[in-house]
Amino acid sequence: MRTLVLNAGYEPLSVVSSRRAAVLVMHGKASILAEDGTPISSPSTLMPRPAVILLHRYVRVVRRRPSSPSRRGVLRRDQRRCAYCSRPAATVDHVIPRSRGGNSTWENLVACCGPCNVRKGDKTLDELGWSLDTTPQPPLHHAWMPHELDAPHELWVPFLDHAA
Repeated sequence: MRTLVLNAGYEPLSVVSSRRAAVLVMHGKASILAEDGTPISSPSTLMPRPAVILLHRYVRVVRRRPSSPSRRGVLRRDQRRCAYCSRPAATVDHVIPRSRGGNSTWENLVACCGPCNVRKGDKTLDELGWSLDTTPQPPLHHAWMPHELDAPHELWVPFLDHAA
């Protein structure tokens, strides 16, 4: 089981193991906001398994510009949907092909399904008569968050809605 860690201001900070969360609670550094049904037992104590904890002290998070694009990052930004046909995507495509001077930047990479990637090849969108529904851009918010928050645990949802 994984545990959502909220900063003192209730913003999602990270996801840790339930064991690490229990240690933070036992040392008085955090409190349990939501718990899983199964307790953590030791020879001397029995405590609820934390699903969401709140840190008592605020942790300052340094936000940096988005890093260089990666396949995983582009697929995550585009929610694994093809930019051309909206089907599930597993590859990345250059909007302006590299053979025509296109760079590997956030603004030129989109998630793409295999059939569309093959069909597009090294052609431009104008040559094919295709268009993009959205303009590719660097990920703006919550790009720093762990990938576990893409499909959050049901106990985390109220706390993630509060943060948004």
